[in-house]
Amino acid sequence: MAENKGLTLPQITHVTEVSHSKLFTVEAMDLTFSNGVKRQYERVKGGGRGAVLVVPVDSENNLILVREYCAGTHDYQLGFPKGLIDPGETAVQAGNRELKEEAGFGAKQLAELKLVSLAPSYFNAKMHILLAQDLYPEKLEGDEPEPLEVVKWPLSDWQTLLQQTDFTEARSVAALLLAKQYLS
Repeated sequence: MAENKGLTLPQITHVTEVSHSKLFTVEAMDLTFSNGVKRQYERVKGGGRGAVLVVPVDSENNLILVREYCAGTHDYQLGFPKGLIDPGETAVQAGNRELKEEAGFGAKQLAELKLVSLAPSYFNAKMHILLAQDLYPEKLEGDEPEPLEVVKWPLSDWQTLLQQTDFTEARSVAALLLAKQYLS
């Protein structure tokens, strides 16, 4: 198993806020490395509570996906329900809420598959990937500007899903592979 034995984290000597928006803060960090080299790095900081992505699998072994607008790529992407963890929520509670808001299902069983970093060289955000099973219909009102299309996809046809031109979001791809491994 690879570990970072012997590595010393750089010392943060100064942090300056470069920009701030509703969702993110961009910071410039002055760093001094253990060998004396000094550098300035920039990073994007999220809200700090984290986020969840839920891989729902129904009783017929179908994946439950949603198709929603993505501003970053200005297109519609097929992926798994996801969202921010609200204040006071656990990752499991947030995952169940997002599943209800985006796909119209709740889950009696939620298992955390992995906590992943999103672009750790530049972004401090982490996301909990959850597997949801024993689903039941329940819809909560979400914050989406338009209704999301809910798509059922046979888990047995997961390799075809990976080939879809609108299933490209890295978090959803990783979550699918983690869920497939967990369920095997």
